[in-house]
Amino acid sequence: MARIPRIGIGGPVGSGKSMLIERVVPLLAARGYSVSIISNDVISKEDADRMRENLATRKGLLPENLVIGLATGGCPHTAVREDPSMNISVIEELEERHPELDLVIIESGGDNITTTFSPRLADYFIYIIDVAGGDKYPRKGGLGIESCDLLVINKTDLAPLVGASLETMRDDAQRIRGERPFVFVNCMTDEGVGAVAGRIIHDVLFDSEEA
Repeated sequence: MARIPRIGIGGPVGSGKSMLIERVVPLLAARGYSVSIISNDVISKEDADRMRENLATRKGLLPENLVIGLATGGCPHTAVREDPSMNISVIEELEERHPELDLVIIESGGDNITTTFSPRLADYFIYIIDVAGGDKYPRKGGLGIESCDLLVINKTDLAPLVGASLETMRDDAQRIRGERPFVFVNCMTDEGVGAVAGRIIHDVLFDSEEA
């Protein structure tokens, strides 16, 4: 049974993980890719329910049974790093029932800058932060910011409201991450969302055509 490519998306509570997924999936669907989403949370399945309504019910982009909510009942990063067995079990069942899938997106529960995904679980790691946290965020480093395959800096429109400098964030992200890519995003206007989808298409799905 072939392993379906897996993307892990992590970041603090409120950084925009679910909304990023909601914005990226339609771009992938428009290219003909079949996607499933697994949303982790400690006690709630609210994010999964919202994505199921927005992507499956309203937009008809994917069957409702391909948006799965997991209530992990513990520290958010445990279920995606230390003991990802719950997620792996769900994915293996998906692979058996839906071999036509091109991609599985795994959303971590909201956590801090130490979040990473076990390589047993995810092949590619996107970490998302938001400008509302201040322009110091990238230079704080941390495993998530430093080691992710793609850093997303979300809510760029809030920079003037919180006194944050996007230029400072850009300079610090380049210094902290070296050659690893990052992208500025505003999920409310879709600014930068195409660049995220393009990275997924090129780096994970190995499609060399432009998104």
